[in-house]
Amino acid sequence: MAKPNPLLAGAAGRCPNCGAGHLFEGFLRVSPRCEACGFDLAAADSGDGPAVFVILIAGFVVAFGALFTMVAFRTPVWLTLLIWLPMTLVICLVLLRPMKGLMLAAQFMNKAGQARHD
Repeated sequence: MAKPNPLLAGAAGRCPNCGAGHLFEGFLRVSPRCEACGFDLAAADSGDGPAVFVILIAGFVVAFGALFTMVAFRTPVWLTLLIWLPMTLVICLVLLRPMKGLMLAAQFMNKAGQARHD
């Protein structure tokens, strides 16, 4: 059986080593081990990287969408907020898990380890 693409597996929430086991238990908690291949996932730590990318992407989409809505359709501020504030939450929640999976898979691909200070 061929090895899966670790980035695609991570984005799908699967083990970057085998592509079969679950990467997460719950919404964002990383599983300690892959149930399919036994790969140690506990050492992986994505830090704040996924949140930063999600904030930048969601901020761009929401800011552009809100400004476009206000200029093109001349909507009042309250209506713009009513539309785009919930969209901010939806976009962030939809992107956070795949982005964390991508970051963890990138660590796996590059054999990244935590910096050691002796």
